[in-house]
Amino acid sequence: MTEQHDAVVAGHLCLDIIPKITTPPEQFRAAFGPGRLLDVGPVALSTGGPVSNTGLVMHKLGISTQLMGKIGDDLFGQAVRQVIGGIDPNLADGMIVDPDVATSYTLIISPPGIDRTFIHCPGANDTFGADDVRYDAVEQARLFHFGYPPLMRRMYADGGDELTAIFRRAKETGVTTSLDLSFPDPASPAGQADWRAILQRVLPYVDVFLPSVEEILFMLRREQFDAMIEAGDGDLLPAVTPALLREVSDELLGMGARIVGLKLGYRGFYLRTSDAATLAEMGRARPSDLAAWADREVWAPCFRVDVVGTTGSGDSTIAGFLSALLRDLSPEEAITAAVAVGACNVEAADSLGGIRPWDETMARIAGGWPRRLLRLAAPGWRFDPARNLWHGPRA
Repeated sequence: MTEQHDAVVAGHLCLDIIPKITTPPEQFRAAFGPGRLLDVGPVALSTGGPVSNTGLVMHKLGISTQLMGKIGDDLFGQAVRQVIGGIDPNLADGMIVDPDVATSYTLIISPPGIDRTFIHCPGANDTFGADDVRYDAVEQARLFHFGYPPLMRRMYADGGDELTAIFRRAKETGVTTSLDLSFPDPASPAGQADWRAILQRVLPYVDVFLPSVEEILFMLRREQFDAMIEAGDGDLLPAVTPALLREVSDELLGMGARIVGLKLGYRGFYLRTSDAATLAEMGRARPSDLAAWADREVWAPCFRVDVVGTTGSGDSTIAGFLSALLRDLSPEEAITAAVAVGACNVEAADSLGGIRPWDETMARIAGGWPRRLLRLAAPGWRFDPARNLWHGPRA
C-alpha cells in the first residue's frame, strides 16, 4: 500500500556541483581559459529545483511530503538520493529512476567578486512526462505541487500536452493542485513557447497558481514586461501597481485558477482568490472556511532581514504558503507565512540553512518581527496595522 503524505512535490530536480573558488577576480579571469589549470577547493553537492527547494522546506516546516523528481540510474542520481536521504531516508522513496537518461546537474562557478556562471545539463528533466507521475501517491495526498515546467522540455512542447495531462490526471484523484513557474531564457525554445496558450489549457486543472510577477508578465504581456525592465534598469518591481496585479490576476482567474499568488521579491506577496463556489472545487486541501477565502485581495510586505543569499527564496515562499493552506489557516495567515518563510530563506546562503521549524517561525512573527515599508496609494486599498497587511477593494 502506498504511504500517505500530506503533499507530493514534483517537477524539476537537479544536482548542484559547487567547487570552492577563492582565486581573486583578476587571477581567475587570467587563469580560466583554454589549456589553463585552476586550483580550487573542495566541492559542495546539493540538490536544486522545486522538488528539492519547495519540498524540503515543506518537510522542515512539518508537512509530511513526498518528493517526485526524475533522475538517472547513474552516480549523480545516487548523489541526489544520498543528499535527500541524508535529511530523511523516506523523502527519496518517490523518485522516478530511469536507467536510460542522465541525471540533471548544474556546475556553479562562483568566484569571489564575480557573477556566478551556470553550466547546466537538463538531463532527465527534459524527458519527464505525464506517465512519470505516480498517481497512486497523488491519490493518497491532499496537495500536489509541480514546479518549473519552463525548464522541462516535454512540459512546454506540443502546446503543453504533457503538462495539461499531468494536472488533469492529478485533479481527477481529488487532490488540490498547485503550479509554480520559472523564468525561461528568452532566446530558448521555452522562451519562444506560447505560454498564454499553454496556461489557458492547464489552469482549469490548477487550484493554486504561484508564479513570480516577472514570469507571468513575460509570458502574458511581453511588450509591457520589456518596457518595464528597460525603464527600471533591469528591475520592474518598483513599477508594479495594485491595478496591474488586479488586471493580471483577473486574467489568470478567468483562465481557471482558483487561487493566484504572485511573488513580488522584496515587495512581498500578492494574493487573489475566486468566489466560494469556485473554491469549493479545490479538492482535499481546500479551506474549511470558504467564506473567509472567497473574493479576497491582499498584499503582504516582506519582513526585514539581513540578506545573505537568495537561492530558493521564491520556492521557500511557496512552501510557506502551501504549508499554511494545509494547516487550514486564513488568507492573512497564509500570506504572512509565505513572506516569513521566504525571509528566513535569504538569511542563509543555501536554500535550507535559514529555514526554521513552523512553530519557531510563527513565534518570530508573533514576537513583533518588523516588516519592510510598503506604501500603496491606490483607490480602495487600506492598511491593516494589526496584521501589517494591505487589503484591496475586494477584501
